[in-house]
Amino acid sequence: MIDGTAGVSGRRDADEALLDNPDALAEHDPGGMLRHTASAGAQVRETAALAAEANLAVLADDGRPRAVVIAGIGTAGRTGDVLATVAGPRCPVPVIAHRSAGVPGWVGAADVVIAVSASGRSPEALGAAEAAHRRGARLVAVGAPDSQLQSVAERARAPFIPVPRRAPARASLWALTVPVLLAARSLGLVKVNEADLAETAARLDADADRCRSAAESFVNPAKSLALGLAGSIPIVWGSSPLATVAARRFGDTLSANARYPVVTGALGEAGRGRVGLLDGVFGGLAEGERDIFADPAEDDGEGTRLRLVLLRDGGLNAEDDTDEPLAVEERRADAVQTLAERRGVRCDVVTAEGGSALERLASLIAVPDFASIYLALAHGLDPMAVPAITEMKELSNQ
Repeated sequence: MIDGTAGVSGRRDADEALLDNPDALAEHDPGGMLRHTASAGAQVRETAALAAEANLAVLADDGRPRAVVIAGIGTAGRTGDVLATVAGPRCPVPVIAHRSAGVPGWVGAADVVIAVSASGRSPEALGAAEAAHRRGARLVAVGAPDSQLQSVAERARAPFIPVPRRAPARASLWALTVPVLLAARSLGLVKVNEADLAETAARLDADADRCRSAAESFVNPAKSLALGLAGSIPIVWGSSPLATVAARRFGDTLSANARYPVVTGALGEAGRGRVGLLDGVFGGLAEGERDIFADPAEDDGEGTRLRLVLLRDGGLNAEDDTDEPLAVEERRADAVQTLAERRGVRCDVVTAEGGSALERLASLIAVPDFASIYLALAHGLDPMAVPAITEMKELSNQ
């Protein structure tokens, strides 16, 4: 074995039977990624309470900012995408997710910077917090207690929301997102109330129950989705801006948890080029050569094929004046499903549920989050321990 594969284990072919064996699932998930993911609803409630103690109201003392920059990388960076989507196109100021060290050159005293890091030590968040302090911008920091990021916030006399570090950042999306949303609410940028948070937490709890390890594959939507994706190249498209955030989140977790290559994006963008994948060597060309009478269990793995996952959001922003954008998105989603069907490309659909934008987003994220973990477990992979991520951090710190 060459050095590059040290610590890598698992199997190329998915073991479907393992997913219906709770004891085997627990054995292959020693770090408890299923348990951490099931805590999403609790994360919403806990961090909402922690944010309430951080005196975020002081952010409004200097009035509406010129712009809000959310600085972070990975899952922390996704919080900026969530805020921009929940705020919507009628947000009175630009909301910008910034994934590089420091802040954009134009940031100054008229702006707000929200630095987010689950560990409290990411260079991107720390650099942004330091730069915001130097430039006189209003700062909010979200991260692990007693961390470097908290020290920067204290020096800047800025609000800091401590997020207990109990799991990898990718399993802490909601713990990091809620403080960002509540900071934006204090600035008058989003209308997220306590009822929205409570309903979102309840939705996440309900989906965690549906996706629990003891629920068999035929009634567990996450296990069913994972088995459908096994051995494929997933393409995940979102039908709306909100669904696109969920699609990109699914790409994050499929890559990190299950180690699957994945194509993600907005359905509108897909229609301008990427939909051509359905005609390609992993799409229609491969499906056209499939023996419809062959036993799927005897697939030798040489015919890797696409698997389309369509995240559909039929919700309408209460501030929109027209449902025309919604109608366009729904027609596109219908068209893509038809194209996939005509080419024999399998398609899974996850449809948003709930009243508020935040609850609908939660309904599109929860099941795919669990599916990425079950897919990893079916391949004998530990979804918590990813050797390449650890090695990347060690090498980049040299």
